[in-house]
Amino acid sequence: MDETTAFTPDADLSRAWTLPASWYIDASVLPQEKDKIFYRTWQWVGAASLVKRAGDYFTYDLYGEPLVISRGQDGVLRAFHNVCLHRAGPVAVGKGNRKSLQCRYHGWLYALDGKLLNAPEFEDVQNWNPGDYCLRPVRVEEWGPFVFVNLDSSAPALSDVLGNIPADIRAARFDIDQMELIERRDYVVDCNWKVYVDNYLEGYHIPIAHPGLFREIDYDQYCVETFRYYSAQHAPIRPLPPGGNISGRDRRYLRSDGEQSALYYWVFPNLMLNFYPDNMQINIIVPIDHEHTLTIFEWYFKQPGSGEGWESMQQSIAFSDEVQREDMEICNAVQRNLRSRAYSQGRFSVKRENGVHHFQRLVAEFMQLENSTRSMLE
Repeated sequence: MDETTAFTPDADLSRAWTLPASWYIDASVLPQEKDKIFYRTWQWVGAASLVKRAGDYFTYDLYGEPLVISRGQDGVLRAFHNVCLHRAGPVAVGKGNRKSLQCRYHGWLYALDGKLLNAPEFEDVQNWNPGDYCLRPVRVEEWGPFVFVNLDSSAPALSDVLGNIPADIRAARFDIDQMELIERRDYVVDCNWKVYVDNYLEGYHIPIAHPGLFREIDYDQYCVETFRYYSAQHAPIRPLPPGGNISGRDRRYLRSDGEQSALYYWVFPNLMLNFYPDNMQINIIVPIDHEHTLTIFEWYFKQPGSGEGWESMQQSIAFSDEVQREDMEICNAVQRNLRSRAYSQGRFSVKRENGVHHFQRLVAEFMQLENSTRSMLE
C-alpha cells in the first residue's frame, strides 16, 4: 500500500480523525482509487431503456475502461470491454441497434454474445483459435430503470451491496419500474470527488449552507443510518401552520409531506438515490481528476402529463438545482482550503457526521486492497 494512503479512521467515532488532506489534493491518489475502488464496485452506466429491445447497445467509458452494453437476440443483457482482441480497435460507437458488433478498425465481426464470427483475411494465420478471441465479458446487472457493471469478478453481487434498499422501496410503494427518464443535468464541481460525497452524507451543514432547505425540514430529527455498503438519511419536513404554504415549492422534493415519506440513500462509493411518491432522482459522482468532479443528476417521473403535473415536476427540479449550486459553492471552497498549511486532518461530530465517518472508513478499507484490477481480469 502506498504510504500516501496508509491511514484508516478509528472505528470509534468519538476518537476518529478524518482522512488526511493529502487524500484530496495529491494527484497520485486518484489512480489508486480507480484501481481499488471504482473498478471493484458496482458502477451505474446508463438507463435500462437504452437496451430495452434485442439488438440494442450503448457504449460507456468507465474511468478510462471502454465498455459496450448490449441486449442479445436471446434477450440476455451483456457487457463487454469495447476492445477488439485483434489490435484493440473499438467494436461499437455511441448507441443504436445491431445484429452484431463490428470492429471499426479492421472489420472483425462479433455476435452480441461476444463470440467472434469473422476475422477477415486471417486464413493463413497459424497457431490461433478464433474461440480464444471472443470479447472479454464484464459483470452486468439491471435494477429498476438502471444498468450497473462491475469489473471485479469476485466482488459481492449487486443485491448484496444494495441490501434492504429494494425492499424498503417496495414497502413504501414507490413503483420505480414505471418511472421514465425526464431530465438530466451535469455539473462540474471544482473539488475532489470525496469532498462532494463527504458533503452529501451529513446534514450538519444545512443550517448554514442551505437556508431554504433548513426552513422546511425538522433539523433536530435529521439522522443517518449506516449499513455495510450504504447509508440512509432521514429528515422529516416541518408541519405547515394552518393555511401556510412553502412559497409555491413542491413539497415532494423534501423528506416527507406529512403523509408519505421520501427515501434517501447513498451507495458506496459514488451513487445517490432519492425516492419520492411519484419521482426519483439519481446522482452519480464521477471523478474527472483529483480536483474536478462531474456530478450527473437524472430525474425519473411517472408521466406528468401537462398542467399541474408538469409544473410540479419543474418545481421539484428547480429546487434540487438550487440546493446543488449551494453545495457546489461550499465544496469548491473546501477544496481550495485543503491546500492550506493550516489544515491536515479534522474530527467528526458524533451527533451529525457518522455517515461521513462510515464513508471514509470504506474508502480506507478498499485502498488497502493489494491486487490490481488488471491482474483480476487476466
